[in-house]
Amino acid sequence: MSVVATHLERLPRGLQAVLALGLVVLLAFPFVATEFYGQMVARMMILAIFAMSVDLLQGVTGLVSLGQAAYFGIAGYALALFTPEGEAVSLWWTLPAAVGASALAALVIGFFVVRTRGIYFIMVTMAFAQMVFYLFFDNKVLGGSDGVYINFKPAAGLFALEDKRVFYYFTLAAMLLVYGFLRRLLFSPFGRALAGIRVNEHRMRAMGFGTFGYKLAAFTLAGALAGVAGYLWGAQTGFVNPELMGFRSSAHVIMMVILGGSGNFAGAILGAFVFEYLLHAFQDLPTVGSFDLGKHWQLAMGVFIVAVITFAPRGLLGALVRVLQRKDARHE
Repeated sequence: MSVVATHLERLPRGLQAVLALGLVVLLAFPFVATEFYGQMVARMMILAIFAMSVDLLQGVTGLVSLGQAAYFGIAGYALALFTPEGEAVSLWWTLPAAVGASALAALVIGFFVVRTRGIYFIMVTMAFAQMVFYLFFDNKVLGGSDGVYINFKPAAGLFALEDKRVFYYFTLAAMLLVYGFLRRLLFSPFGRALAGIRVNEHRMRAMGFGTFGYKLAAFTLAGALAGVAGYLWGAQTGFVNPELMGFRSSAHVIMMVILGGSGNFAGAILGAFVFEYLLHAFQDLPTVGSFDLGKHWQLAMGVFIVAVITFAPRGLLGALVRVLQRKDARHE
């Protein structure tokens, strides 16, 4: 059985039906939900794009990066710098420019980091991300630790992104396009080469593959996709600050991928939705005695993630696949 078939399996029909139902729910959600929850789901979709960028590295190529938030934040800052104080700026050139800035940063940093492996790769990605973080944190021109406001959402011609419902559907379309692109990429020769590098890089080099170039291309593409998410985040919130580039952001998105199921982009989407929902749910927990559960939401989140890793090693998506397969077996 091929590497792609074993690790990046095609989605079972039952799971495809569940995902299709989820898409229908997302399409109808703005018409039945309040504005607050509509914006919350839009934020989840932005984080889903961010999580898919990490999964391209972690789940497909086998590169665990603790610095992906740097490219997420760079695109947000690019939008802030492109947007004048008194008017909106065009989406059609600022989005490619912001994504290009993230991709360029990933290309330059990746040129150095993909030469390393294992724990060294993890530490070097984190070191570069911290360098980028402090570059923005200590730069008063870029707002320093206070960050920068984005007073207007980008202008998109016929699409008024200031309309929250329009922004919601634009974000949904972006998420679907990224998912479709990455799923197509998985089964292309390039995607198969990345999967082969994850399994056995030495054998891939022996077969004549230039693994450095493949890993650098994957690293750059992941940075560009993180830039798409960072741009949308800045457009939605109207504010960017250095915390977007911090270690916590990178750690959170890795937890999303692990939670949903590494190696399958539908799992990254599911993980982003579940993580963000649980974050708000755990923060709203009551105080028991003298212990404020909501203040210590990280404890509840940690217990939940450990439980998922223990009882569902392939994440929530893998657990869902098992449930659907057992249900099909009973009917047979």
